[in-house]
Amino acid sequence: MTTCRFCGSKIDLTLVDLGEQPPSNSYLPTADAPEKEFPLRAVVCEDCHLVQLADEVPPDDIFTADYAYYSSFSASWVAHAQAYAEKMIERFSLGPNHKVVEIASNDGYLLQHFAKAGVPVLGVDPAAGCADVAREKGVETEVAFFNAKTAERLKAAGHGADLMAANNVLAHVPDIRGFVEGFAILLNDDGVATFEFPHLLNLLDQVQFDTIYHEHYSYLSLLAVEGIFTVCGLRVFDVEELPTHGGSLRVYACRTKSTRHPDQPALSAMRVTEKAAGLHSRLAYQGFEAKCQAVREGLLNFLDAARLEGKMVVGYGAAAKGNTLLNYAGLGADDIDFVCDGNPAKQGKFLPGSRIPVLAPDHIDSARPDYVLILPWNLKDEVSGQLGRIRDWGGQFVVAIPGIEVW
Repeated sequence: MTTCRFCGSKIDLTLVDLGEQPPSNSYLPTADAPEKEFPLRAVVCEDCHLVQLADEVPPDDIFTADYAYYSSFSASWVAHAQAYAEKMIERFSLGPNHKVVEIASNDGYLLQHFAKAGVPVLGVDPAAGCADVAREKGVETEVAFFNAKTAERLKAAGHGADLMAANNVLAHVPDIRGFVEGFAILLNDDGVATFEFPHLLNLLDQVQFDTIYHEHYSYLSLLAVEGIFTVCGLRVFDVEELPTHGGSLRVYACRTKSTRHPDQPALSAMRVTEKAAGLHSRLAYQGFEAKCQAVREGLLNFLDAARLEGKMVVGYGAAAKGNTLLNYAGLGADDIDFVCDGNPAKQGKFLPGSRIPVLAPDHIDSARPDYVLILPWNLKDEVSGQLGRIRDWGGQFVVAIPGIEVW
């Protein structure tokens, strides 16, 4: 029996069990390096509706100085961040007398746009390597895990925020209560916090089980987030649907006592959508594991057919979601020759679990594979555009989720 990490209720509803897997961003220095594996099972709290991992990997085993994810390596994500900065500056009239704080600020991919516009910024991120890169961009960065205690320290140091941004981090914290309480502390009286996260509804509808990995302690709906925020001193007043990460929500929240931010029509509309999808009951979650198994079988059948035909399959994008998929399917270097990635921090290493080598993208040109399996399927248009030259030798692209697609 599992206990809910937020409300403490007992949980007996499993969404999917993906087996024992290593942390998805723990890349290996050699093909035979030792690694740890942990259970990867998502469960559903039927009281507060928070979907979460049943077992917890300590954050210090994941978000270290060697943490290998750098946001700036995705051009589309940097463009998304710039558009966000421009929109927030205009909507909330931000200027030199305001402060923008981003939690999980990574390499400064977002705050650099506010800084260039003359808005004071502060980043907070636990990965020292990412923080060093951010500082080179002129983004002041605190190396710390964010929680209520961190917020109190930053508030006392004069970092009260008019806007706080938290992109794809709400799911990454085991103590979601202490994390959210920190926003209520650090926000100025009428400040606004925005949270972006993959929408649970899309995970269920599009069988996006590969977004389940140890860094993601929670899988979020508006339903669960509103309940959590209410307890922690925040009020949701607006929500937007975004195309990022296979379909995300951007939730706008303020301190509970603020009267400056009235509820917007999109909020009630999304509440209706989620209720219609059955997120309030177990109906939306039952049968998901069978859908995941079907995706796995589809990928294995494709690879078996390619092998029988003597075709070469390589991967593109050493992404965490790809590692979940590869390890759930039990694949290795005998199945996929190598994976290319534009991030130099990953090149020359090996994928966790599958131990497939990670190489620079130019290896695709020398190997001339028959198929390029795009592991970060949410970037398939960007990647296929960058690698269109594989058509010169008859190469094709493949994605596996929500089902095998070859083009």
